[in-house]
This record gives sequence, C-alpha cells and structure tokens, in this order.
Amino acid sequence: MASTVGAIVDWYDFFLYGTAAALVFGPTFFPSENPMVGTLASLGSFAVGFVFRPIGGAIFGHFGDRVGRRKMLVITILIMGLASTGIGLLPSYAAIGIAAPILLISLRAVQGIAVGGEWGGAALMAVENAPKGKRNFLASGVQIGSFLGLLLGTFAFSIVTNLTTDQQFDSWGWRLPFLISILFTAVGLWIRTGVPESKVFAELEETKKKQTAPLLEALTTSPKQILAIIGMRLVDQCTFYLGFTFSLVYVENYTETPPSSVLTASMVALMLAVPITSLWGFLADRFGPRWFYIVGPLCAAAAGVPFFSALESGSMPMMILGFFILINLGHNISTSVQQTWFTDMFDARIRYSGAGFGYAVAGAVGGFVPLIATALLDESASWSPVAILLAAACAIALLTGLWSYRWIDQAQR
Repeated sequence: MASTVGAIVDWYDFFLYGTAAALVFGPTFFPSENPMVGTLASLGSFAVGFVFRPIGGAIFGHFGDRVGRRKMLVITILIMGLASTGIGLLPSYAAIGIAAPILLISLRAVQGIAVGGEWGGAALMAVENAPKGKRNFLASGVQIGSFLGLLLGTFAFSIVTNLTTDQQFDSWGWRLPFLISILFTAVGLWIRTGVPESKVFAELEETKKKQTAPLLEALTTSPKQILAIIGMRLVDQCTFYLGFTFSLVYVENYTETPPSSVLTASMVALMLAVPITSLWGFLADRFGPRWFYIVGPLCAAAAGVPFFSALESGSMPMMILGFFILINLGHNISTSVQQTWFTDMFDARIRYSGAGFGYAVAGAVGGFVPLIATALLDESASWSPVAILLAAACAIALLTGLWSYRWIDQAQR
C-alpha cells in the first residue's frame, strides 16, 4: 500500500506536466509566432525531466542500497511535491520574461531527479516483502499507482477545463492541479513514514553485506542486465507517451477532435488499468512471466494503426477501443511483470542501484518520444511514421525480453 500510494503522488505530479506541456505551456512559457514551435519547445521542457531521471536513479539507488529503501521513498515524495507546487506558483513569460522558462525547466529537472529514485524503492518495498507466489500480483501495485496518479492528473485537468473559459484556463486554471499536489504529498508522507524497512534490506544490515559502491558494482558486473531493462522498457515508454501526451498534440493541431474527448477516452483506459494490471500480475504468478513480454509488445505494435485512426475519426467508442488495445493490453501486459523481472536480475546488495538506474535511463529515452513523434508528424503531416516508430520499439522490447529471461528464470523458480 505504501508503494502504491506513494507512486500515485509522485506520478500525479510528474505526468501532470505532460498534459500541461501539450495544452498550455507553449504559449505561457515559450511564446512564438509559430504555435508548433512553441509546442515543440514545451515538449522539449517536458523531456528535461526524463534527462534528469538517471541522476535521480543513481543518487537514490546508491543511498537506497546503503541506508534503506524506505528513507529514500520519503525523500522522493517530498521533493516531488515541493517542485510541483512551485510550478503552480510560477509567473508566466509575459510577467518575468526569460526567467519564467528557466525556472520552469529547473523545477522540471528537480521532478526528474525525484521520480528517478521513486520506482526502484517502490518496486523493492513490494517485491522484497511479497510472499512467494504473489510477487507479481502485489508488485503490480507500483504500476497501478502510476496509472492512478495519471488518472487523478487527467481528472483534475478535465474538471478545470470544463469549469473555466479558455481565457481563464490559460491565465490561472491550469495552475490549480499543480497547487493541490501539496495535499497529496502530505498524505503520501504520512503513509510512507509509517511503514517498516523491507525485509531483505533488514537482513543485509544484520549480516553487514551492504555494498560500499552499489551503482559502480552494478555497472561493472551487470551492464547487460541494465541494457536489457532499457530495451524492454521501449514498449511501455512508447505506448504510454504516445497515448497520453502525443495524442493531445496530434488532435489539437491536425484534427477536428477536441482534446477533451481524448482526455475522456484516456481516463477510461486509466480506470480499466487498475483491475486489468492486477489480473495480469495474478496470471504472471500462475503461469510465469515469459509470455508477457511476447504478447504485450505484439499487442502494442498492432495498436498503432487503429489508435491513430480512431483519434482522426473523433469517434468516442473507437478512441476507447484504441486506448484499450494500446494501454490495457500492450502497455499493461508488459509492465505487470517489470517489478519482479527487473529486480530479480540483480543481487540484493545492488538491486536498488542496478534496476533503478536502468529503469531511469530507459525513462530518459522515453521522455523524448512525444518530441520525436511531433517532429515526425510536423515533417510528414501524417501519423504513419509514428506508428512505424511504435512498431520498431515494440520489436526491440520483445527481442530484448527473450534475451534477458535467462537471468530471471532461476530467481522466478
């Protein structure tokens, strides 16, 4: 529960920026005569958070393996909450000039550092305390937390856009979802400070087997495992950010479909993600995780054409179906086993550093997906190259998953 609730708070704040970057940050902080230039600059600032994720993964991974998983999770959620509240209070470019985008990018970098250390600690708190036979099911709560965080963020933006005029939203409405993050942060801190350290780390402390430089050891002894995590995460990075960030850019600039309709369809997928991801975790415990990194990438690759066709049509039932295939099948099937798969590839002494750093580096790569997709769209005026990009990423994830299974086969047994 602590892993899930904390993930809700951290990812609410982190994903909130993506929605704002697609809808309002361009004209507010990066004004330009060409709206697409402002949008590209805004999405570039969105990617900054991902660039700094490996730094957070390295820092919090080191101390997570040295002083404990729980302490790092308390720090990450506090940093994230303060940075997001700061964004909500930030003056626009019209008010303070170039200082506005500089401060925005700086706060986004802080968000990246915080979220870079979040996944490793949350995953380990769940995996290292879970009883055998329920590890995938219970650890899937980390992914569920990220979906609930995005759902809350999307819901917050939907309420604000429906209750304000376009002028009010651009002026002050968009700030409200960022400002209320301080309340979520307080709840997350209360829960996380009340849980004990993971059982595995407690045993490491008793036996004094902790590693002095865990990240260095992970990089020197397990570089292939780190590369495997990066390759496998291409499927969830592409599906997620094409679905929840790039789709808004596409419909805003190239279709008659209102962004509010896409937000509604995406919220259906987010609500379905909670029971469906739990189901995939349950099935992975029963049948083993191997097939999940075959079926998941294949479903995601097949989702490209129907997903973008649905966005173009503006049909709500078709968009809901498109999101279901892309997210609830392609993304969720793959991510339901990531917590156990990725952490089992490393020794407990370097697990936070190795798995967390690899996960964060993959996140840095994925952060550029909306930017690359937008550039492809601007160049071709068609979503076809974006669908090809998705299929290629899924193929790499599938092949990498098959290659990496040898490292977890014994641990899963």
